[in-house]
Amino acid sequence: MSRKSNKAKEAIKEVVQVMMDRVMNNVLKNDPFLPDFHKATKPLYAALVPDEIFKGSHFERRFVTPFGGVWEKLAKVVGEKVLGYCEVSHQIKGQIPKERLRRIQEVLNKLEHKPLKGERPRPNWANELKYILAGKGALVPTKVICDVYAENVSTNEKYAFELKAPLPNSDQTKVSKEKIFKLYAMEPSPITAAYYSLPYNPYGKRKDYEWSFPARWFDMKSDGVVLIGDEFWNLIGGKGTYQLFISEINKLGKNYRERIYREYLGIEPPKGFDKNIL
Repeated sequence: MSRKSNKAKEAIKEVVQVMMDRVMNNVLKNDPFLPDFHKATKPLYAALVPDEIFKGSHFERRFVTPFGGVWEKLAKVVGEKVLGYCEVSHQIKGQIPKERLRRIQEVLNKLEHKPLKGERPRPNWANELKYILAGKGALVPTKVICDVYAENVSTNEKYAFELKAPLPNSDQTKVSKEKIFKLYAMEPSPITAAYYSLPYNPYGKRKDYEWSFPARWFDMKSDGVVLIGDEFWNLIGGKGTYQLFISEINKLGKNYRERIYREYLGIEPPKGFDKNIL
């Protein structure tokens, strides 16, 4: 394993451990599930449903908050260790010809609304961008806040990513596409490349990705602006980063799942609890 890969591995491990240790400390010490309090405040629920069900939801609520933005946090530490510089919620300012801004809205409107006659056009990133970049006009000051921004300090390449959960909704995807269009439309262009990225693919291979909502805005199987799973992680962290990421998360998962069963739920882990999930 290279020195950079080892740094990425340790960075991934540290981010997840810090967040999970915070969760465990909260549910075991600071804010535990109290059966007597639950029965006093929700006697009907307690009479009808076992405490273990609400104990699980108690844990879930205290898990979701600290893990908000986890993908951005992981991307940031990997990008820092491997490329040299990486930030989340990074603002990029530039100027865009007025006609390009109009064409961006035209393209998005056509993808969003079905025409009175015929079918809604299918997304085609290359053709859409070519049409937008042909626009001219007075320059309009514009700013874009991208989810993740990274610079390769050795090559001076600059990357912007819209990083969304693996099953994003349509509105999120529309906003992301508009931002990526604007980054490419700026003069001069402030980035080497910008991408719509998903941290992993719940469908397995890219050709099998079937979630319908982002498909209104991108050809999720063919558009070069789309990165899914290993395509994203290997770009921001180098070849092999995705497998490194999967390996570390699975290792940590076994440990924390066992702790949750024993220390929080107070039961023995079921058979097969230690199998890899990702």
